[in-house]
Amino acid sequence: MDRLCGSGKLGSKFWDSNLSIYTDTPDLTPCFQNSLLAWVPCIYLWAALPCYLFYLRHHHLGYIVLSCLSRLKTALGVLLWCVSWVDLFYSFHGLINGSSPAPVFFVTPLVVGITMLLATLLIQYERLRGVQSSGVLIVFWLLCVICAIIPFRSKILSVMAEGKILDPFRFTTFYIYFALVLCALILSCFKEKPPLFSPENLDTNPCPEASAGFFSRLSFWWFTKLAILGYRRPLEDRDLWSLSEEDCSHKIVQRLLEAWQKQQNQASGHQTTAVGPKIPGEEEVLLKPRTKSKKPSFLRALVRTFTSSLLMGACFKLIQDLLSFINPQLLSILIRFISDPTAPTWWGFLLAGLMFVSSTMQTLILHQYYHCIFVMALRLRTAIIGVIYRKALVITNSVKRESTVGEMVNLMSVDAQRFMDVSPFINLLWSAPLQVILAIYFLWQILGPSVLAGVAVIVLLIPLNGAVSMKMKTYQVEQMKFKDSRIKLMSEIMNGIKVLKLYAWEPSFLEQVEGIRQSELQLLRKGAYLQAISTFIWVCTPFLVTLITLGVYVCVDKNNVLDAEKAFVSLSLFNILKIPLNMLPQLISGMTQTSVSLKRIQDFLNQDELDSQCVERKTISPGFAITIHNGTFTWAQDLPPTLHSLNIQIPKGSLVAVVGPVGCGKSSLVSALLGEMEKVEGAVSVKGSVAYVPQQAWIQNCTLQENVLFGQPMNPKRYQQALETCALLADLDVLPGGDQTEIGEKGINLSGGQRQRVSLARAVYSDANIFLLDDPLSAVDSHVAKHIFDQVIGPEGVLAGKTRVLVTHGISFLPQTDFIIVLANGQVSEMGHYSALLQHDGSFANFLRNYAPDEDQEDHEALQNANEEVLLLEDTLSTHTDLTDNEPAIYEVRKQFMREMSSLSSEGEGQNRPVPKRHTNSLEKEMPVTKTKETGALIKEETAETGNVKLSVYWDYAKSVGLCTTLSICLLYTGQNAAAIGANVWLSAWSNDAVGQGQQNNTSVRLGVYAALGILQGLLVMLSAFTMVVGAIQAARLLHAALLHNKIRSPQSFFDTTPSGRILNRFSKDIYVIDEVLAPTILMLFNSFFTSISTIVVIVVSTPLFLVVVLPLAVLYGFVQRFYVATSRQLKRLESISRSPIFSHFSETVTGSSVIRAYGRVQDFKVLSDTKVDNNQKSCYPYIASNRWLGVLVEFVGNCVVLFAALFAVIGRNSLSPGLVGLSVSYALQVTMALNWMIRMISDLESNIIAVERVKEYSKTETEAPWVVENNRAPEGWPTRGVVEFRNYSVRYRPGLELVLKNLTLRVEGGEKVGIVGRTGAGKSSMTLCLFRILEAAEGEIFIDGLNVAHIGLHDLRSQLTIIPQDPILFSGTLRMNLDPFGRYSEEDIWRALELSHLNTFVSSQPAGLDFQCAEGGDNLSVGQRQLVCLARALLRKSRVLVLDEATAAIDLETDDLIQGTIRTQFEDCTVLTIAHRLNTIMDYNRVLVLDKGVVAEFDSPVNLIAAGGIFYGMAKDAGLA
Repeated sequence: MDRLCGSGKLGSKFWDSNLSIYTDTPDLTPCFQNSLLAWVPCIYLWAALPCYLFYLRHHHLGYIVLSCLSRLKTALGVLLWCVSWVDLFYSFHGLINGSSPAPVFFVTPLVVGITMLLATLLIQYERLRGVQSSGVLIVFWLLCVICAIIPFRSKILSVMAEGKILDPFRFTTFYIYFALVLCALILSCFKEKPPLFSPENLDTNPCPEASAGFFSRLSFWWFTKLAILGYRRPLEDRDLWSLSEEDCSHKIVQRLLEAWQKQQNQASGHQTTAVGPKIPGEEEVLLKPRTKSKKPSFLRALVRTFTSSLLMGACFKLIQDLLSFINPQLLSILIRFISDPTAPTWWGFLLAGLMFVSSTMQTLILHQYYHCIFVMALRLRTAIIGVIYRKALVITNSVKRESTVGEMVNLMSVDAQRFMDVSPFINLLWSAPLQVILAIYFLWQILGPSVLAGVAVIVLLIPLNGAVSMKMKTYQVEQMKFKDSRIKLMSEIMNGIKVLKLYAWEPSFLEQVEGIRQSELQLLRKGAYLQAISTFIWVCTPFLVTLITLGVYVCVDKNNVLDAEKAFVSLSLFNILKIPLNMLPQLISGMTQTSVSLKRIQDFLNQDELDSQCVERKTISPGFAITIHNGTFTWAQDLPPTLHSLNIQIPKGSLVAVVGPVGCGKSSLVSALLGEMEKVEGAVSVKGSVAYVPQQAWIQNCTLQENVLFGQPMNPKRYQQALETCALLADLDVLPGGDQTEIGEKGINLSGGQRQRVSLARAVYSDANIFLLDDPLSAVDSHVAKHIFDQVIGPEGVLAGKTRVLVTHGISFLPQTDFIIVLANGQVSEMGHYSALLQHDGSFANFLRNYAPDEDQEDHEALQNANEEVLLLEDTLSTHTDLTDNEPAIYEVRKQFMREMSSLSSEGEGQNRPVPKRHTNSLEKEMPVTKTKETGALIKEETAETGNVKLSVYWDYAKSVGLCTTLSICLLYTGQNAAAIGANVWLSAWSNDAVGQGQQNNTSVRLGVYAALGILQGLLVMLSAFTMVVGAIQAARLLHAALLHNKIRSPQSFFDTTPSGRILNRFSKDIYVIDEVLAPTILMLFNSFFTSISTIVVIVVSTPLFLVVVLPLAVLYGFVQRFYVATSRQLKRLESISRSPIFSHFSETVTGSSVIRAYGRVQDFKVLSDTKVDNNQKSCYPYIASNRWLGVLVEFVGNCVVLFAALFAVIGRNSLSPGLVGLSVSYALQVTMALNWMIRMISDLESNIIAVERVKEYSKTETEAPWVVENNRAPEGWPTRGVVEFRNYSVRYRPGLELVLKNLTLRVEGGEKVGIVGRTGAGKSSMTLCLFRILEAAEGEIFIDGLNVAHIGLHDLRSQLTIIPQDPILFSGTLRMNLDPFGRYSEEDIWRALELSHLNTFVSSQPAGLDFQCAEGGDNLSVGQRQLVCLARALLRKSRVLVLDEATAAIDLETDDLIQGTIRTQFEDCTVLTIAHRLNTIMDYNRVLVLDKGVVAEFDSPVNLIAAGGIFYGMAKDAGLA
């Protein structure tokens, strides 16, 4: 290098220590300045160029128009290039004139000139690629300025020393160069306009990150605006930025799906080669252990999808890891500097500055790493949710049977979240070993082989921890099982809560849930104790390692002296070592949990899918719409076929009825045509688009109009026709928002018949070619059924000319069908036209003769058609299903009721704003669709709490933990930190010990006390962790118990206005947070809080001057903390609110998947789900950014602490011992982490304590009357006669609404049979609900056998009455449990009940008998069979009062007859109240009660009522009975 600079007047040496280091005014040699210093920026730019160009090639954002800024930047670049060339020509000029300048004067201008030209070209290339702010160039200009500052000072110093300028030309060009570079740096900090055609121009609220400048992105300053906004007022949805294109679900999910598809293809390819070509029936071969079939790996697919993010993160992490080792080296030099009084002072200041710069660099890079990794984690979760959603749309029914909706939702919520949680730790897999190796290397430099003793401790502790974590994993898996079954059971309880209340079965289910919870908590407790032991090991590891290493070092050789440099540099290295070691348990537990989740997701994704080819859609024999040739179908491969040897051909445009007894396979046939069943053999062809009306209507949680349109564009005429023909117009007058009324989850605010007709209207509107109607007429009144048949299904209906397959039990319609398929035991027993079947005289003909009404009656009915139109307007179907039919007396009342319902905020926020009502009549239907969305809202949006979390919530949690426990945890922590400070102060004193004859005295005492303090610290840590576990488990138990007991006792109205998803969210997500997240968060908060306090104490004691900066730094910290917590808390709340809809929509999709597939709307539903996920991401993304923004600012505060600790040590170097300086600076180096964690934990605690707030909120909702009133029990054997008496009885749904029943007074004698009939909204259901006190009286009383039912407990009342509800609800579990959950009846009793309810043949044919497992909701039984189970329940109870809520709607006539017979014989001496659809079932009753608008209109025997010619006569006439 010296040769490069030449000799002579302007020549110099390359390096001169006396000039640069050992002096009070340091400077660099001219040669160094002209060569290496000038080349640094150039080397950087050329090194960065290839990667940057590659990046620009792949990121094209549209070009930016040439602006003044761009022109200026380019001009400066050209000028700098000119200045360099001028310098070069000047050197040539010198050469020509014989002054022979040194080679460096040629090389440097050439290198700099070419680099400047490159920079100028880069400015333009970036503009064409749409880069608004270039990080690469900003760093380049910054380096240029920094490297030019030194010559800037030297030149001035040399002029002052010499008194003249030695080289005026180069002096001038240098200052011009300096000015230009400075301008270039300033200009590069300004950002360009957004590129043309960028999405930003269309976006209303784009994310500022995309257009932020380089420094702003580096320090996350772009987030500040949102932080300030969040501080000023609680954030709302509209404040959130829209997502960038690459964060949107559809993009990410698509990428993962492609990768997963590749994995599947590879695996199937692998299998084929392993086993040979696969033919049907070869499954057995595949399952043999002989060949290992390769399963597609979901993990590989994930890695493939997110490779670039993983690599990017790894680069950042590597740089940060290397930077973290710089500060200990600087500390070592600083202690040496303090020990050496002769050293020049500027060294100290330089060291303090370098420490600050190194820490700041570390901060910036660390947070870039975190941002990269967390955004990747978010995308990962999005992708997994999307893939699971798409899979759930195509799984077979057998898979659905195995995994319940709850379990699938868990895959989405818990398992996908696990991936998100573990992502930040993934890089530790390589980074932790790297940090450990580097730390050990540097420690070896200081302490020599003694380090190996410490390393041995680390190595020995790894297997111990491994054992602990393996044990934890097994607990984790078991606990997940319990959690799944608890959520599954809770979900069933929520769905069947009404049945539980009516049967007074709550205690049995309460016991089941508490049993599962008990086991879950036991496992939690074991796991938490293990966690505490593992915490103890990890807290003690660094200390043990330090102790053993230093102990060995001092004891091995008497001459080994422990001075401040060795002690504190090794201590700070051990602190670095502590971080990867501390993270390892988190990594291990995260990895174990994620591997469980990975397996669950992978198993789910590998499940069988419906074969889209099993129904041939393209070709079919001419003239036919549906053909089945020799078809055999099963619900699952391991079950016997449900349908076999079917040969059916249905001509185009025909109407085909499918009839047969319960459980013969009618619904299965429809499923087979839809491709929902697994085809064992044969061929099915269906030509044309399909509309499907399932037996149990599937209704979405959206407006009525959206339910009917079902994603098709609005056609007012067709829409109007659909509503009219399906008899929905009258209902629209009843609903508060007309067709814009929001329908609750599962159609909760519609009656069974309304749901069925909405489902039918959807089919009519779809205008498909083929209509598969699975018993749509059973849920509606006979005259409505007739109207629908005539207007929609029959030969004159709107669907005439379309192909219609109608499963039905209604005989009256059969003569009008083209032909009839009779099924028995899964086979076609007869097929043909009505008359042909009658002549054939088979089983069908006998069945018909018994049940068919007379022919002349048919004609008579035809005459009634004219009047029927009028009737329909007043009386659409009887809404008599659930309480949720909400039948207030008149239409106005109903509107009022729904309005009230919608203004009641279901989240109990008490914002009772009246909701404006808009009544839509049929003429206005053609107005814009979106106009009145909010009017009919039944279910309130889940609202977010705003503002600070109330202190009472913390207090509630502290009380649940136990106040003594809370206090002792605080004391234990204080003690632990005192011990830690004590140990370090002791170490500081030890390192300052005087050295005599090259040795330190009393080493053993020093070592002993140090060890004692360390062990004390470890014990206190363990104790505090154990105490926390005890407290946290107790809190978890109490909070869950309170929530459960309150929910089981909530009145029915609560469940009607609150979606089950929202309640389940409390039981799953919030309880999970209380179980597993809160306690560790609190422990970490304590840790970081006490560490920060002890740091400040130590630094202030060592350098009291530090007090001056403590206050300003604390103020800055406080400010940041307040801005951050306000914003992040609200973002977290918005995030949790936008999370529920994802899962509600998912469970809705899973239940309605067959309808979605039938209508071909799979794609639309994917888009819907993606939109909901994106909505959730919109609040997640700013939350991630807020953490980075906070991190950078807080770590800046921490870096200032390091700077000032070092500065004050340098300033007070004369009065300080090296030991104290080492102590204070090594503490300062740790504080950054602690300060950062402290705010994060405060915020996490606030975010997570919301779980306690939400659980508390639902633990305090209003409850029903007590189950048992101790001093007022019903007498033994009550009621003995069954006399039911209403005295002046009135009831309303809720305070403030009008009465539904008004002054009802009537008496039913014991053993009487009374039928209850009436128009829609007459109050029929309400009357039965009042009997069970589901609704409480507004005035008046009900007496049963002279006892006022309001005076006894609910269970005493409900357990003595029996109801057969309209919706037959079964719970998953054995059949025995479904009949007798309390185990009160003997085996004989149960079999007797089954025999009477005609189920004994079915049950005895099952291998398990009474232990036959019912699926969730009883899905593996037909609706008819479920209804029979409900009858069996009633027979077991055998109480004196029986209420029938038209239980026979879903049953074929034969079974219906059997049931009616059973009821007549078995309940002969009981009082029977029947709400009737089919009037023929009550014609032989003692009396009939006709209700009208909540009052008794008629009450007499059927014969008298018909003779009187009143309302009942009109109804009987419609039904052809009068």
